[in-house]
Amino acid sequence: MCDPGLNTMNLILFLEAICIFLFGQVLPSFTFQELYVNQETIVKISAASQLMQCSAALDVLFALDGSHSIGKGSFERSKYFAIKLCDTLTIDPDKVRVGVLQFSSIPQLEFPLDSFYTREEVKEKIKKIVFKGGSTETGLALKYLLHKGFPGGRNSSIPQILVIVTDGKSQGNIALLAKQLKEKGVVVFAVGVRFPRWTELHLLASEPKDRYMLFAEHVDDATNGLYSTLSSLGICSTTAPGCRIEPHLCERKTLETIREVTGNSLCWRGSKKTNAVISSLCPFYSWKKVFITHPATCYRTVCPDPCDSQPCQNGGTCVLEGLDMYQCLCPFGFGGEANCAPKLSLECSVNVLFLLDSSSGTTLEGFLQAKAFLKRFVQAVVNMDSPVNVAVAQYSQEVEIPIPMGEYEDVPSLMKSLDRMHFTGGATLTGRALEYVTDHGFRDTLPLGEIHDPHPRRVVVLLTDSRSQDLVAGSVRYARDRNLFLIGVGSEFLRAELEEITGNPKQVITYSNPQDLFNKIPELQKKICTLQRPGCQSQSLDLVFLLDASATTGQENFLKVQSFVRESSLQFNINRDVTQIGLVVYGRRVQTTFALDTHSTSSSLLQAISQAPYLGGTGSTGSALLHVYEEVMTVQKGARPGVSKAVVVITEGTGSEDAVVPAQKLRNNGISVLVIGVGPVLKETLLRLAGSHDFLIHVPSYEDLENYQDLFIERICEEAKQPVNLCKPSPCMNDGTCILQNGSYRCECRGWEGPHCENRILRGDSPRPHGLHQYSSNGQQGYQSRHLQLGS
Repeated sequence: MCDPGLNTMNLILFLEAICIFLFGQVLPSFTFQELYVNQETIVKISAASQLMQCSAALDVLFALDGSHSIGKGSFERSKYFAIKLCDTLTIDPDKVRVGVLQFSSIPQLEFPLDSFYTREEVKEKIKKIVFKGGSTETGLALKYLLHKGFPGGRNSSIPQILVIVTDGKSQGNIALLAKQLKEKGVVVFAVGVRFPRWTELHLLASEPKDRYMLFAEHVDDATNGLYSTLSSLGICSTTAPGCRIEPHLCERKTLETIREVTGNSLCWRGSKKTNAVISSLCPFYSWKKVFITHPATCYRTVCPDPCDSQPCQNGGTCVLEGLDMYQCLCPFGFGGEANCAPKLSLECSVNVLFLLDSSSGTTLEGFLQAKAFLKRFVQAVVNMDSPVNVAVAQYSQEVEIPIPMGEYEDVPSLMKSLDRMHFTGGATLTGRALEYVTDHGFRDTLPLGEIHDPHPRRVVVLLTDSRSQDLVAGSVRYARDRNLFLIGVGSEFLRAELEEITGNPKQVITYSNPQDLFNKIPELQKKICTLQRPGCQSQSLDLVFLLDASATTGQENFLKVQSFVRESSLQFNINRDVTQIGLVVYGRRVQTTFALDTHSTSSSLLQAISQAPYLGGTGSTGSALLHVYEEVMTVQKGARPGVSKAVVVITEGTGSEDAVVPAQKLRNNGISVLVIGVGPVLKETLLRLAGSHDFLIHVPSYEDLENYQDLFIERICEEAKQPVNLCKPSPCMNDGTCILQNGSYRCECRGWEGPHCENRILRGDSPRPHGLHQYSSNGQQGYQSRHLQLGS
């Protein structure tokens, strides 16, 4: 607010003008492009872009925005897009010619179209283009082309393609110039980079606009889109037989900050009278963020593959072999036929006990339904040549085993024994039944005197249609401690209880009606033969446990968490070359109990876990995750390049409100974040922290933690098998830059040297920019970078 006591009217008017100018500006915005297709289609679009090759006579000129609004990083991405696009062009004097123009304050021709006639020469020259900086004078670049044409281009019979890569923030009016250029027959692609202003790119692009507007940050998608347009024009040939151009809904969004009037406030304005001011009401503005969307149709080429028809049955995985061949990877137990066709036979060495609920809660109808299912299952998958023993028990308040393990002559006699089983009724004491069959249901029996696995897996398949009337947690622990695998089969409403009993949702089968139950026979057969105790004994992994040791958890519960971490650690091969485990606790402070490379044996690791301190106080999960990011998951602190990395957070959720952004920062850096929420957790908060349901495990109480160990180990092992980005997190120290190259990586350093930029360059040495080691050959100056090849 201006002071009314000022004597100089000109000063008042000047200040007012400044205020109006400042508040009249719109804050910077960011944009992105989204293609509304599934992940499979995205993969196909990317794959098609690798197959594209245009051999027509064509003059292609890249106009790269080199202004300050782009910045050096985005300019490098623009160059990368141009280089990738060159891979789809047959660069030759008689076919495709390529030139590059850089524009900012003034246009600068980097090289004309007749300078280089091989793809390698063009790509190498583009790599060496230096960012200029300056204002965004797109209009001057268009004028340059209007006056001089395509430098080094051929006659007008050759199509001229202009690819403008810009953020669309030109300093002047470009509409008329763009129109004139297109009227001269130039085909203009407007390719956005960084935070493009789509409205300006719309003015630049040829008609129809949707086909000529692309986003350089999505390189494969942009390459595919540009080539698809050239194919539709008949300039370039189609990618391959069967490939087609498909329209997909897409949307370009801009998040802009705009001002709106929210009220009025008293202000003073200058008057024409000498030394006078006038008070009045002036509008008061607030700032509001709004999305401005630009719905569009994006045209992309997709090519068919043999896996499109989903030839692999029963959960088999279709793997492409070349362009027109495939192979089915079949689940164990399905015989390995060409397309994983059902071969319902228990071909795994297993002792399986079926435990049927015969209580009043299940009812006579439910019991007969379960018995019919069991009979059909035995007929379908059990034969005397299989390395399997079967036992059947039934329970209510009492337990009996009418068919002991392996005590039947053949399948028909087993069926007769099943027919003699009768409904009993009574209370549903599932916990008692589980404990009883653990003690009495199994013995080492070999069918028909044959020699198979001397230590077959032991599996209990629980078939129930009513909730347990006794506690099951203790009985489940008792069974699992004796290496029994549990599978639960029941109605959908029993899913939660069955998951508690089995300890793993993947070991639960639910059904909606009797016929649906019979359809589950292949699924049950598969589960029986694929069960195995989870563990990552041979998988390389850097694993950090992040434990909530605040007052919210409490000391008693913290001891249970310690026990869970100790037991889980036994499932890993603790070794410098296999699995490394670190431990961080947080409460009134964040503390690294031990780093990833501290312990190389299980015995020392288990002892260190037991010594983890309970901290109390108030904890911040966000601060703890940042600590892991900066101080634990780094090469300096023992993290290994090329190894899968995961952080496991165990918490009730209190103090996790600030953890979403740090967790995403870890994920962006190639580090998985798995959250184990215990008790009546803040589910929505923890779900945002985990990122998705696949990375969130909810445990009812601290006492139940051990029942979820198998599920936790399974999830971690699945993550450990995922592909690894060698540069995430970066193995390069001291601000070195990691660059992927041919299945390996190299570190470029500044002021440092060594494979990971670990050694400072001593004074007096020649400067080695970006860590590249300088050498001289034939009088020329060159650079040699450290290149690391990782072993498998």
